[in-house]
Amino acid sequence: MDKPLSSIPAKRYFTIGEVSDLCGVKPHVLRYWEQEFTQLRPMKRRGNRRYYQHHEVLMIRRIRDLLYDQGFTITGARNKLQETFQSERDVRRNGDVIPGGADTAPSDDVGHRDFDNSLDFEDDVDVADLSGEGDLSHRLQLIRRELYEIRNLLSETD
Repeated sequence: MDKPLSSIPAKRYFTIGEVSDLCGVKPHVLRYWEQEFTQLRPMKRRGNRRYYQHHEVLMIRRIRDLLYDQGFTITGARNKLQETFQSERDVRRNGDVIPGGADTAPSDDVGHRDFDNSLDFEDDVDVADLSGEGDLSHRLQLIRRELYEIRNLLSETD
């Protein structure tokens, strides 16, 4: 487990095998963690194939760090993630600056904020929804999400 993790490629979706290699965790462990950590919800396509997004890979690395490196139990890691998410939401709601800067691109270092936690996004949203009619705040949320994904991809190439 001491082997350093490789950098995450600039891709939009990753298979469970790719995530397993990137995070140093076996696929069956990833499937188990999906049941234990509600924040971890990969998209499923044909035949229930899982496709993880970049922010989910970061979250898995964070979970791995809490469990394997810091010695948390699953319940403890779940609580720690929940505390972190809640404190970041509270800080954003109060208009304060999050340590490390809310306007900085998320890092793939497990010690920093996970991409998934940097914004309060709705699940199962599609950028194609931007062209249709709908709630302005929902459409802005979609734009914001896409911009953060683009920013993250660009920061990886540096």
